[in-house]
Amino acid sequence: MAYDKFSGIKTPAVPLPIENVDTDQIIPARFLKAVERKGFGDNLFRDWRYAKDGSLKPDFPLNDPKYSGKILVGGKNFGSGSSREHAAWAIYDYGFRVVVSSFFADIFKGNALNNGLLPVVVSPEFLQKIFDATEKDANTVFEVDLEKQSFTITTSGESTEFEINPYKKHCLKNGLDDIDYLVEMKEQIAEFEAAK
Repeated sequence: MAYDKFSGIKTPAVPLPIENVDTDQIIPARFLKAVERKGFGDNLFRDWRYAKDGSLKPDFPLNDPKYSGKILVGGKNFGSGSSREHAAWAIYDYGFRVVVSSFFADIFKGNALNNGLLPVVVSPEFLQKIFDATEKDANTVFEVDLEKQSFTITTSGESTEFEINPYKKHCLKNGLDDIDYLVEMKEQIAEFEAAK
């Protein structure tokens, strides 16, 4: 199994109301030396989270103790820039399972789905409602239901649907990457080959 199976979660969210967050801000290039997916969460948003002396910047949302949860809510155009897969690794390794935005860069969105991270696209209006809810109460719980493809603000009951490729949905629900999926189908593949 490539990553944890995902069917849905109920959790608070960490707001990052910044537009045009690129992959170099998510995980700076100087931390791309490792080839395993582990340890990247320590340097997620490194230059925004830490001062030059290595101390945490208290005004950055990930450092604010009032925010917690497995959902990261970003501004429009999240994950732009280079195609580094490490950006998705860092977000997943930090503990997030869902990233919400009104627009994702295509390559980031694909990398996220390939690494067990669910990118949820919502309208700009609904995104603002999420930010407003976390600002009003940092403990606001949100529900993500992969089967129904819905994202709900539990305090108000407001909900929206999101799109996901059926193949990627299957992979997320079963914790499979592309290779795992092929291995899962090895009997059908063998039968197909035998029938030729």
